[in-house]
Amino acid sequence: MLIGIDSFVSTVTDPATGRDTTPAERVAHLLEEVEQADRVGLDTYGIGEHHRSEYLDSAPTVLLAAAAARTSRIRLNSAVAVLSAADPVRLWQEFATLDLVSGGRTDLVVGRGSFTEAFPLFGLDLADYDALFVEKLELLLRLRESATVTWSGRFRPPLRGEVVSPRPLQDPLPVWVGVGGSPESFVRAGALGLPLMVAIIGGQPARFRPLVDLYRESGRRAGHAPEQLQVGVHAFGYVAESEGKARDDFYPGWAQMFAKIGRERGFGAPGRAQFDAMCAPDGAFLIGDPDQVAAKLRRLHDDLGGLARTSLQMTNVRLGHDDLLRSIALLGTEVAPQAREALGA
Repeated sequence: MLIGIDSFVSTVTDPATGRDTTPAERVAHLLEEVEQADRVGLDTYGIGEHHRSEYLDSAPTVLLAAAAARTSRIRLNSAVAVLSAADPVRLWQEFATLDLVSGGRTDLVVGRGSFTEAFPLFGLDLADYDALFVEKLELLLRLRESATVTWSGRFRPPLRGEVVSPRPLQDPLPVWVGVGGSPESFVRAGALGLPLMVAIIGGQPARFRPLVDLYRESGRRAGHAPEQLQVGVHAFGYVAESEGKARDDFYPGWAQMFAKIGRERGFGAPGRAQFDAMCAPDGAFLIGDPDQVAAKLRRLHDDLGGLARTSLQMTNVRLGHDDLLRSIALLGTEVAPQAREALGA
């Protein structure tokens, strides 16, 4: 199982000083975080895509290219690229170029995103939410197959044998599908034989096992080999020297973020008891001391019938940069070796 980190590059209020970091400071910190992950032996680093004022990841390929220039071995991926709001041709060109820049260390994870701001921003109708993704994924996979494509659809001008370049270093460039809880999404990914990245942001991970089994069965029925049907998990995570410090460091920013989302979407703000329940051994959060997080990685692997990768989403709007660097170091030097040994990696 590959172990890594995902970041949404949120703006941050330093908990020690109460000062908001500037955008330039936050981007500089991000690149230091990716360098740290590479240095301590983590396997992957992903950057999300959002079009909201509290995030700085609206152009993730630019950030990933900067990270590629400062690292040597870690794989770099989207987390996720919002394919529904993108031109598949341009997205393909950007990630094929990133693959060349990184020396073949790129994974493209595509999804529909958890926010909707990209739709009006790019002149799209939210009523076409699913149809946009289905059509654009079809075109993206056609571009992966061949540099010369003839294609037509509803939402983009047709291609009539145009040559789309460059080609990536990897052949094929890995394309993953990021999903939430929709059974249709699991079935679609399985039927296409694409690896699956499951976002688990609450509840108990074991409840996703029927959906993962559905994905694998859909892939088997479509004739895809079991080893092709890889499953990954994206979940909140943070490591500190003790369980109490890990929870106390992460909770304030998590609560602030979900209180804001709750006001927007009409649900109540979560409390500390709910957060602590998510940090329990059967909860969704990979938060605790190194031994606890390693044990939760092993449990997650078992609960879902085997995982190819797990990415800890460490974005937090009230977490100090030094604390985050320390957490990355603990994940790479203490958690990952334990988990790999237990899983026979």
